[in-house]
Amino acid sequence: MTEARTVRVAVVQASARPFDRDAAVDTVCVLTADAAAKGAKLVLLPEAYVGGYPWGLSFGTTVGGRSEAGRRLWERYWSSAVDVPGPEVERMGAAAEQAGVHLCVGVVERDSTYSGGTLFCTLLYIGPDGSLLGKHRKLKPTAAERFIWGEGDGSTLTTIETDHGTVGGLICWENYMPLARMAMYGKGVDIYLAPTADARERWQSTLQHIALEGRCFVLGCNQYA
Repeated sequence: MTEARTVRVAVVQASARPFDRDAAVDTVCVLTADAAAKGAKLVLLPEAYVGGYPWGLSFGTTVGGRSEAGRRLWERYWSSAVDVPGPEVERMGAAAEQAGVHLCVGVVERDSTYSGGTLFCTLLYIGPDGSLLGKHRKLKPTAAERFIWGEGDGSTLTTIETDHGTVGGLICWENYMPLARMAMYGKGVDIYLAPTADARERWQSTLQHIALEGRCFVLGCNQYA
């Protein structure tokens, strides 16, 4: 018989800090400490929180062309992204360790291994010892997101084992991908994370469906404007 367990979690719906990577990391660290002080053992922040979700921006992109102003704006956006691993991840790891929590946070990741010009929408899993336990790159950026983010692959469909159960999840609209959800269920996910930039009523219905379909607890987290 499975022993009943309870855990306090924190869904942190913080205001965005676009184009200001250091300020965003500072906010992550402060809010992680605050959540831990209130008893949380798992802390989740929204999609692309560090680096910023580019609401309303086109970066001067049209089919077949890019404007010079758009290129300069893209350069700013790229500069605000993080390397994984990297100094910003280490800072957030130190905050998680000091707070003694699992910290899961959405970042805009700069690929420093294969293509320095490619960005990914990534979910980081950081342990209470400060170590980077895993990362998931969004499999299929939605609509115009494909202008700015590369596609992840199945190798990053990550779950981590914690004292509170198996934790894993998907980012925003990839939660509408049945086979991606099945991959999470197949890994035995108990606490399902769904960081997003969406808060519409139909999104709430999606989260309820996932909880019922997967027989798991679902944490939805979007940015507060």
